[in-house]
Order: sequence, then C-alpha cells, then structure tokens
Amino acid sequence: MNMITPILGLIDTLIDKAVPDRGKAAELKASLKQQALNLSEAELKSQTSIIVAEATGDSWLQRNWRPLVMMFLTGLVGAHWLGFTPAGLTEAEVLSLLGIVKVGLGGYVVGRSAEKTMKVYKG
Repeated sequence: MNMITPILGLIDTLIDKAVPDRGKAAELKASLKQQALNLSEAELKSQTSIIVAEATGDSWLQRNWRPLVMMFLTGLVGAHWLGFTPAGLTEAEVLSLLGIVKVGLGGYVVGRSAEKTMKVYKG
C-alpha cells in the first residue's frame, strides 16, 4: 500500500481535473481506494499463507530457514556495531542489511502470529 498511496494521490488529482461532477469524482476515488485496499489485503493474505506453509512444513529446514537467515543477518549487523566488520563494508550496505532484518522480523512476527492463530482455529 505504501507505493500505491502516492499513485492514488496523483489519480485523485487527475479525477478532480477530468470529472466536473464532484459527486461522481468522489465516487470514483472511493472505488479506486477500495480496490487498492482489496489488493493490499490479498497480497498480505498471500504472504501470510506462504509463511504459514513454511512454518508448518514437514522438513526441519523448510520450517527454520527464515529464522536461521534472520539470525545470521542480525549477527552481521550486531558485529558491525561491535566493530567486527570488513574494511570495505559501506554504511549503505550496513543499512541495507538492517532493512532486510527489519522486514524479515516483521514477516516473522506476522507468520508466527498466523501460525498460532491457525493452531487455535484447527484446535
């Protein structure tokens, strides 16, 4: 939804200029925003189902590869802050690693919550 928001703002401006009837313009904008929310919800459900499938899979590696990668990347960020990094590692690369860790932890939290919810639901 973050990338869609600026686009929706631009489309809102275009609708305001192209549609003289304010009621119809408001209706079009509301419809576009609802469609964007529906797409965003569908994407979140899809991502959650993938994480849940991995977390409840038969293979140990299938269930644990995300946490292992996240621990490794978190360790790299921690090592940087403790001064244990290669000389050629740039600040941009460290920030990129930190961004991956933040996104990964967010996905992990959603996945674990969904997994627990499914256990209760199936229970």
